[in-house]
Amino acid sequence: MTRSTVRVDAVLVQAVIAGALSFAHLHDLAAAAGQDGWKAWAYPVSVDLLLVAAWRRLRSGGTKAAARCWFVVALTASLGANIATAGLLDLGAVPAWLRILVAGWPAVAFLGGTLLVHGSPQPQAAPVPEENPTVQDKAPTPAAAPQLPAATPESALPRIAPVPPALVAHARKVADDHRARTGTPIDTSTLRARLGVPLPLAEAIAAQLA
Repeated sequence: MTRSTVRVDAVLVQAVIAGALSFAHLHDLAAAAGQDGWKAWAYPVSVDLLLVAAWRRLRSGGTKAAARCWFVVALTASLGANIATAGLLDLGAVPAWLRILVAGWPAVAFLGGTLLVHGSPQPQAAPVPEENPTVQDKAPTPAAAPQLPAATPESALPRIAPVPPALVAHARKVADDHRARTGTPIDTSTLRARLGVPLPLAEAIAAQLA
């Protein structure tokens, strides 16, 4: 028999003895607090299961705040029973507050176990890599513009309506004012800007002013 086997066996025996003593203390305290029969035996099982569940949650990773909290609660219940049955408490006259704690323990253990089981971190699914498209979407071919009949030279020339005489007279005043200020005849672009008329009409007016 190797040393490692002896060491493991010794630890296991020690754990069994400690667990049995703690189990008995919890049973005695529950029985003294008025939980007789099978109920007194169920209390140590409840405390030990909550302790184990909290320890497993601590070892599993993830959020450990709740696991630490319920581990401390279960450890306090177990340690408190061990201390209470060590002669510091008269088991024949258990105080009312301790009876209330023992009677309320099942609800506390049920809440802690439920939160530890259903609050355990769920494994996250691995993200699915996006597939690179092998063929790029082709841009839609624009629809062909309708073919218009070829314009004849005569139809291509813009048709200009006759220039009103009043507009010609006003344009002449604008041209004279421009010549007086600049000393040069007014060009078509400036005339168009001053009159605010389209370019073909401005060219017709400039032709009449020439």
